[in-house]
Amino acid sequence: MKDPPFEITPSQSEILQKYRTLYEGIARANSTIKVVRALDDNVPFEEKVRIEAEAKFLRAHFYFDLKKNYNNTPYVDENWDEITPIPNDLNLWSFIEDDLQFAYENLPETQVAVGRANKYAAAAYLAKTFLFEGNFTEAKKLFDIVIADGMTSNGLAYQLTENYAHNFRSIYDNNAESIFAVQAAVNTGTLQTTNNSFILNFPLAPDAPGTCCGYFQPSFDLANSFRTDLEGLPLLDESYNLPDNALKSDMNIESDESFISDQKNLDPRIDHSIGRRGIEYLDWGLHPGKRWIRDQSYGGPYSPKKFIYYKEGIGIENDVSGWAPGLTAINYCIIRYADVLLMAAEAEIELGNLEQGLTYINQVRQRAQQSQLTDVNANYHIELYDALQDQDQARKAVRFERKLELSGEGHRFYDLVRWGIAAETINQYLQNEDQYLTDPFAGARFEKGKHEYLPIPQQEIDLVGDEVLIQNPGY
Repeated sequence: MKDPPFEITPSQSEILQKYRTLYEGIARANSTIKVVRALDDNVPFEEKVRIEAEAKFLRAHFYFDLKKNYNNTPYVDENWDEITPIPNDLNLWSFIEDDLQFAYENLPETQVAVGRANKYAAAAYLAKTFLFEGNFTEAKKLFDIVIADGMTSNGLAYQLTENYAHNFRSIYDNNAESIFAVQAAVNTGTLQTTNNSFILNFPLAPDAPGTCCGYFQPSFDLANSFRTDLEGLPLLDESYNLPDNALKSDMNIESDESFISDQKNLDPRIDHSIGRRGIEYLDWGLHPGKRWIRDQSYGGPYSPKKFIYYKEGIGIENDVSGWAPGLTAINYCIIRYADVLLMAAEAEIELGNLEQGLTYINQVRQRAQQSQLTDVNANYHIELYDALQDQDQARKAVRFERKLELSGEGHRFYDLVRWGIAAETINQYLQNEDQYLTDPFAGARFEKGKHEYLPIPQQEIDLVGDEVLIQNPGY
């Protein structure tokens, strides 16, 4: 990093934009810390500590994102002189821990503004940090506190929402499941307050929500993963992609041709997560299939369904003043309570506490039971686990539950990397998708030890020189 601050332009690569955007967030957090420490005694001490704790929470968040995407990158704090190049030879985890520990100890339980992090959000994030490091004992201690005593910044005791879908609609933003979320709002006089992260991920059709652009399509593998067995449990033996179990789809079937949707056992979360032919797409009517898909031969037959606004919410849940109506008021949850329960289950299982881990998994599955769509042409069958036979089965159960519960929310790849199974899982996935999407997947291969992290952008290496910046393994 060097002074002056970088200006990010649309022409820069996404890898470079991501890298510099995260450091921009860190720079703002550092500036806030320096400013608040310089305030005179007219500002109460408690207020100054709170502001510094909020800044350190956000700084930890940005460094966490750098760590999981780029591995080791330069660490700069409020004491950096903005001139001296900083090498990337330090492990970021200890700095992230320190900032989140400070935030946990100094943030209040509730905040005037609901979007501000509180002490329990800091505890959850710190526990997540320990989990990523493999420190399950310390992670469990904090998860226990979050689950027993945690509350949102607006004072709601943490709990799962009654309906799974409530986590992805703006009228339920900042509910009891929302631990820390990126806030979004529409009709504020500026589009900068909207959630524009998903603007290209709507079905591509004039009569569909968003009208553009057909990206971020759910995979065949994900759709198949929602298959359940005769007991209503997931297929942990990974047989869900076999022909007898694979979800029936309308691949290569025109929208004006007849099609009967899948009638075998399914986890009901499929129809909150994936738009598929013949099933209600929120309140937009039946998904018509191919007519809403940009190109089935490239992306398959499914549409994303989370973070899509409702037809009845036009002008309220989305902003119609922009170039596309996909600018919404839907918050993006960085950590939600279901995520915490499954991370806590993972920690318990790794510590050998299978029964407690099972309890947390079943809480998540029980909410899924209560979230079934009615009057749809689907056969939902989901049940709780009676028991987990051993640690190996328990580990498979919690990992698969994360795949189902958190699909499309940005966790899966990083989970695979931290579990050390990214290469085998992704290559198996690529092999399955290649059966249906030969052109886009032909020759694709995940290389262990190379593709787990993004490379540090060459522009950054050029700025400081190879002797200062130790380049990460990368492309």
